[in-house]
Amino acid sequence: MKPIDVSAESDLARTRRARKMFRALQEQFPHAHCELDFTTPLELLVATILSAQTTDVGVNKVTPTLFARYPDAAAYAGADREELEELLRPTGFFRAKAKSVMTLGQALVERFDGQVPPRLEDLVTLPGVGRKTAFVVLGDAFGQPGLTVDTHFGRVVRRAGWTDLEDPVKVEHAIGEMFPRKEWTQLSHTLIFEGRRICHAKRPACGVCPIARWCPSYGAGETDPDKARKLLKFELAPGATRPEGVPEPVAVL
Repeated sequence: MKPIDVSAESDLARTRRARKMFRALQEQFPHAHCELDFTTPLELLVATILSAQTTDVGVNKVTPTLFARYPDAAAYAGADREELEELLRPTGFFRAKAKSVMTLGQALVERFDGQVPPRLEDLVTLPGVGRKTAFVVLGDAFGQPGLTVDTHFGRVVRRAGWTDLEDPVKVEHAIGEMFPRKEWTQLSHTLIFEGRRICHAKRPACGVCPIARWCPSYGAGETDPDKARKLLKFELAPGATRPEGVPEPVAVL
């Protein structure tokens, strides 16, 4: 199989191909979801900030103790710096992250009565919160559709030939025009799953990718199905197994 040529593709054709690829990825990852554990908007906001430069699995190991010790914004605002740093040490960059969540708590207490605001315009004014983090919280804690353009999302849409833009905000707007707003949050989860598990940065597993037949970057990674299957990665805790009902990646025929 050869990669498809999309050099002369119209905007309409690109949108149709993108939606077809999304449907195929939904079949591959019907369970795609936010992989950070949380029960409240504040917990998700803090967990998302902590996820920088580490894995969701690593964050999830720390947050049960963290959330129990600091149940609200006021607790973060008044935290003992050294104690908080020690709790966050396993996530890396723990000093900077401790400062971030403490100043976040202070801002929430001073400006929003200790509550996480459910509006993009307010969220991005908080310390350490950009559009990516804001859309995670809006989509998964408040049910408001948004596109989370992280490194995985950006890599997949560029390799798939949906856009050649690099700036996250420009990517957000370009991809947002191709899909109904109600699909944005699930689109984000699904593409991030694809990027984490199959379409890796250094060596994508092209031979078991469910959207390979529509991808102009097919061949950038391993195309042999057996060899590609060995490259698959799943962000699961050690010893965890594939969730029930989740299919094995489909080999390209």
